[in-house]
Amino acid sequence: MWWGGRGQSFNIAPQKEEPEMGPSGPKSVQGSGMPEPGSRQLGSCLASGCLPGEQVLAWAPGVRKGLDPELPGTLICTNLRVTFQPCGWQRSQETPLSSEYDFALANIGRLEAVSSLSRVQLHRPGSPLKFIPEEILIHGRDFRLLRVGFETGGLEPQAFQVTMAIVQARAQSSQAQQYAGITLSKAGQSAGSRKPPVPLLETSEDWETERTKQGASGWRVSLVNERFDVATSLSRYFWVPIRTLDSEVRRAFGHFHQGRGPRLSWHHPGGSDLLRCGGFYTASDPNKEDIRTVESMLQAGHSDVVLVDTMDELPSLADVQLAHLRLRALCLPDSPVAEDKWLSALEGTRWLDYVRSCLRKASDVSVLVTSRVRSVVLQERGDRDFNGLLSSLVQLLSAPEARTLLGFQSLVQQEWVAAGHPFLTRLGGTGVSEKAPVFLLFLDCVWQLLQQFPAEFEFSEFFLLALHDSVRVPDTLTFLRDTPRDRGKQNGQFNSYTQVYTPGYSQLPTGNSVDPQLSVWDWDLRYSNEQILQFRNPGYDPKYRPDSWLPRQQTGLSAPTITGLQDELAHLQELLRKWTPRISPEDHSKKRDPNSQSR
Repeated sequence: MWWGGRGQSFNIAPQKEEPEMGPSGPKSVQGSGMPEPGSRQLGSCLASGCLPGEQVLAWAPGVRKGLDPELPGTLICTNLRVTFQPCGWQRSQETPLSSEYDFALANIGRLEAVSSLSRVQLHRPGSPLKFIPEEILIHGRDFRLLRVGFETGGLEPQAFQVTMAIVQARAQSSQAQQYAGITLSKAGQSAGSRKPPVPLLETSEDWETERTKQGASGWRVSLVNERFDVATSLSRYFWVPIRTLDSEVRRAFGHFHQGRGPRLSWHHPGGSDLLRCGGFYTASDPNKEDIRTVESMLQAGHSDVVLVDTMDELPSLADVQLAHLRLRALCLPDSPVAEDKWLSALEGTRWLDYVRSCLRKASDVSVLVTSRVRSVVLQERGDRDFNGLLSSLVQLLSAPEARTLLGFQSLVQQEWVAAGHPFLTRLGGTGVSEKAPVFLLFLDCVWQLLQQFPAEFEFSEFFLLALHDSVRVPDTLTFLRDTPRDRGKQNGQFNSYTQVYTPGYSQLPTGNSVDPQLSVWDWDLRYSNEQILQFRNPGYDPKYRPDSWLPRQQTGLSAPTITGLQDELAHLQELLRKWTPRISPEDHSKKRDPNSQSR
């Protein structure tokens, strides 16, 4: 588990600053001397931290509770976030997008108003609030809790106004899905000259560079989906066998769910290939040529092909969502579970059971990829959830490059962002019932590996925590859209969904407020240099650093490729066997289909 205790924030502690009093900081909230909303004085209070397009909707003086000592300040609601500004505190100009006092509207999971006689949970603008709240509780989806008590002395209407403003702003943000991203440039850097710190895989050149790094000489970059008319949920480019024509790819992909046919995820230096694809359409009637094309793509030039049913022995989306809801309820400060019952309650959430299942499955697939030269194909009906999770874990277990800080970010960009994982839907941003934090489950799996093999990961748990928190921050489109097409449409990169597109980052529509180069990997916009230094694992052993990620022309697996890896996997599998509850042979036979393919 990677949370430090009940209700503990997942946010990295920001750099401490001495309070500075002055006209640009929030004024003392004693009495009724605060400026009116929209006044110049209040604008001056927020001038150091306002974002482009941010508008103050309401404010109220209050005291942040749950701290020792309690912290006086001002609770402010804007059209982008809820923030508590302590007296004399100034937002850092170096990290304008985030502070420990901010709650993005998308991050608010529950809002409660409390008085001495009543406690009401506010869901929507029409939710009745028949009393002046003495205190409000804002429960964040990232396990944080903001508890603010309001002062008396004639300021009660402001407490009511800011509470209802939060409800209204949260509802409008959800309904309109106004997660457009925020354009910001650091001092001395223009938006046009800012280079993405991690390849975003939005151009064919990015994909060709990655293919060359992996040494996948038997593969090429396909342009068949450049206008998203083959698969709307896939990226514009992906890797297919070099001998397969784009016309054949188009026909073959038409027989798979959502057009997500077999394509390369990772080429092992020893020669094996890891592929992923969606499920076959049951009503599909391919001709002989299409069948031969599909077989050729699955084989990828290998005589040995293993087709892995990704969902076998893994939880369903509904299972993951239910486990996460139970986990969140257990970790919040107001959890009713007694301390001596906490560990048993944790086990009852089944979250760790699902983490264990994913790691076990990934270790099995890793052995398939590394034990001999073959094609290993991960098949999931939608190809947008657990395929990405398994593929990522397999690469973490098998590739030292993926365990570096840059390599891991590139891995997430490729297997999750570019592959079309529906972040917005799975995290509850669309209002549909298909919520399931699969990506957060993946991060917990990575944390487990980091704890078992700390010397082999260049990044730290602080980095994982920052990545976890970033899925709720609406400053970029990385985790706030479901597909690459949606991101391109939002930032103006594509002028229409399927017919007209504009390559690169040029010729953006006039007035577009989104910098398409700004991504979640621009950490310096949200974290200080001191915090970013904590992303690196001080216990990382340089001997595990990959010497290079250059093309290799082996015909089989060399000894250096798997030195140490088999011992790691064997150790991990032994741990997993110890953790796995014992079941009878009868139960096992009922769970597994005897006719299923052995892996």
